[in-house]
Amino acid sequence: MNSKMNALSNASARHLRSGERRESRWTKYKKSKYLFLMLIPLFVYYAIFEYGPLYGIQIAFKDYMIRDGIWNSPWVGVKHFDYMFNASPDFYKILKNTVIISLYHIIFGFPAPILLALIFNELRVELFKRVSQIISYLPHFLSWVVLGGLLITILSPTTGAVNAVLGWLGIEPIYFLGDPNYFRFTLILSSIWKEIGWGTIIYLAAMTGIDPHLYEAAKMDGAGRWKQTTHITLPSIMSVIAILFIFKTGQILNAGFDQIFNLYNPAVYSVADILDTYVYRVGLMQLQYSFTTAVGLFKNVIAFSLVLFTNYMVKKLGQEGIL
Repeated sequence: MNSKMNALSNASARHLRSGERRESRWTKYKKSKYLFLMLIPLFVYYAIFEYGPLYGIQIAFKDYMIRDGIWNSPWVGVKHFDYMFNASPDFYKILKNTVIISLYHIIFGFPAPILLALIFNELRVELFKRVSQIISYLPHFLSWVVLGGLLITILSPTTGAVNAVLGWLGIEPIYFLGDPNYFRFTLILSSIWKEIGWGTIIYLAAMTGIDPHLYEAAKMDGAGRWKQTTHITLPSIMSVIAILFIFKTGQILNAGFDQIFNLYNPAVYSVADILDTYVYRVGLMQLQYSFTTAVGLFKNVIAFSLVLFTNYMVKKLGQEGIL
């Protein structure tokens, strides 16, 4: 009898505690109702421009005709995926180009803002530090249309400033944007130059949250600037690095349409043509909407899978993921 009474009292106590939690949460939501109202425009934006277009994914499984519309176009199942993997003469070459360029972006482009942020963090002359940061940020605010024209002019084999300097050094002119051997190298360097300063912002913000007493204690123990960086600064921002790495990995099939479209030409298609430029050229120029939708869907599925896998590996290594 006593055991039954104890069980009932425990159950009622748990029920009361859960009710208090629900009431407490509802009270918090009620007090913050105006903050939630501010989220409505964001929800509307995502509903219209992010989730609404998902309706068009079915084009990948249809023979889409503009006159018939999405709904009335005939279903063809996985016909376009079968053509993509088994019959398309260019797909695997373009996929290879996309993966190689994206890996270059990750290997060389991802660490670059971290290294620059560490350098900025070590600068002690405040004026020089701020001027350097502003100069490094500026290219981010220029579109690739502008930067593309600038790079074409600077790297021109006949009138470009870079080849003029090489000529003074006795080196033959190099067609950086027309030679397949140099195009990817030029692509990655120009991308780093454009985004390296902007990429430091998050890392510098994370560094401001590091307890300065840690550096003082390290100094007292005889640690120099290098050991302070490797044993305090880097471990303290490792969670931020992990999250940004997850996002970067999810973009592995987004090799940079704007940049490549404004810099490439038929002479370098063999090393520069990527999935995005292929979708633009075949889908919009040749009106093969269903096939290029299938290519785009394939790319997004791979990206989503990579995000999940990278998030899993990051958690296994002891860092916080995004899920």
